[in-house]
Amino acid sequence: MELSGYRFMWILTLFDLPVDTKQARRNYTIFRRLLLKNGFTRMQFSVYKRHCPSKENANVHIQRIKRNLPPDGEVRILTVTDKQFERMYIFRGKVRKRPEVGYQQLEFF
Repeated sequence: MELSGYRFMWILTLFDLPVDTKQARRNYTIFRRLLLKNGFTRMQFSVYKRHCPSKENANVHIQRIKRNLPPDGEVRILTVTDKQFERMYIFRGKVRKRPEVGYQQLEFF
């Protein structure tokens, strides 16, 4: 999967996994823990986000998710740039809330 030439990226992982059996709940838990272990945080129920310093780093995380997909359900992955993420509209009631600020990365030349 090739991402466009943007430097800082957000990965949004959206999933709808069954939880109707004990094994399905176990698979859900394993997948959710994989996301948390790999630096994702919950935005909403079944929507997790992670900031990446480069498209190459984003691809590493996407491939890791692909290798660990649960056997059932649906997983979607969306990548957006910092600028696109900043333009997200978030409402709590009727009040707009600003999106989270991207992480600052220290760079050495």
